[in-house]
Amino acid sequence: MPTATDLVIRRMYEAPPDGFVAARSAAIADARKAGDKEAVKRLTALRKPTVAAWLVNLLALRRPELIDQLVELATALRTAQRGLRGDELRELTNQRRQIVSALVNEARKLAVTEDRSMAGKLPLGEVEATLTAAMAEPEVAAQVRTGRLIRAATYAGFGEVPRPRLRLVTAEDEDEAGEEAEEAAADGTEPTPIGTRERAARERRHREYQDRKRDLKRELTAAQAAEARADEQLEKAESAERDAGHAVDDLDAELAELERRRTEAQAEVARRKQARRVAEREAAAARRRVGDAEAALDDLEADAPD
Repeated sequence: MPTATDLVIRRMYEAPPDGFVAARSAAIADARKAGDKEAVKRLTALRKPTVAAWLVNLLALRRPELIDQLVELATALRTAQRGLRGDELRELTNQRRQIVSALVNEARKLAVTEDRSMAGKLPLGEVEATLTAAMAEPEVAAQVRTGRLIRAATYAGFGEVPRPRLRLVTAEDEDEAGEEAEEAAADGTEPTPIGTRERAARERRHREYQDRKRDLKRELTAAQAAEARADEQLEKAESAERDAGHAVDDLDAELAELERRRTEAQAEVARRKQARRVAEREAAAARRRVGDAEAALDDLEADAPD
């Protein structure tokens, strides 16, 4: 059962992004007034979505059944690719194009219903790229389904590339073959003569193989450790980049809000200036009337009979 905070968050991600920061601030203020610390924490962590992410969120929140169809088709595509079923894969690929196109059109309709002024400036290409990525990557699909996407996603290719099963033949295999031949000879089967020089060469190859194997294992361990460190640094860098992007988005929204308030203030100053000018004219007219009345009174008193 969704909580009151869940419903507030849903409305925030359904509404056009230009009002997100103001809505979040108002919701945080209400939560603080109510003493709901958990709600304050959740609301403070929310980030403003881009317009493309908002369009995808509209689909997830308003038409979740279409997102479900997208994910189901993606699963069928991956299965067909693994099985290398060409005809089925081609058919599913055509369906993928059709459903992505239909979803993009639906997102446009939902957005125009929310705000008609956005009809001509919607980033539908980013929406298509995000939906395509959702079909290829289950993690992206899971994010899309939440209805709280904050960035568009992209995917360079689609699906998985089947890999042939290969086996590396090593010196150990050669040794095993030699041992089998010796056993066969011991059993009285066809003899396999092995000279001292050949045996020494085989043992040398075996030692070289073992040395090389140990070296490669050490290299692999070091490479895996370096990869883990690099992945950790990459994750930190991506997180820092996202946080910086969120800060820029928030500042852009705040600047837009300040610009709107500045425009309203300038209009108010103009109205007040006009009102002052009207008041000045009225005051001047009143002073003239006072002067005229005083002059008339003076004339009257001068002409008064003795």
